Amino acid sequence: MSNKNTGLIATIASVVLCGCPGLFLCFYGALATFASFVPGANIGVGGSSDPAAAMGMGIGSICVSLIFIAIPVAVWFFMMRKKPAASGDEPLPPVS
Repeated sequence: MSNKNTGLIATIASVVLCGCPGLFLCFYGALATFASFVPGANIGVGGSSDPAAAMGMGIGSICVSLIFIAIPVAVWFFMMRKKPAASGDEPLPPVS
């Protein structure tokens, strides 16, 4: 397999294993943060009905999700970038 195929497989695997859960976690964090602002909402976070707990969990989830979303981007960048070409200035090794 060539390096391009390996990079593509690694990118797809990281999207499935990190990117999709990161997006779902981001949506959940946004929903929890929004629910903390709704007056009279039935909020249950860790046995607490405190809106501040829901906001803290929502913002924490969003921060963790950004890390999860950044992983596939980094894998794609490092796997798909072009490697610098070897310079032709170096002398050739001796023939044995």
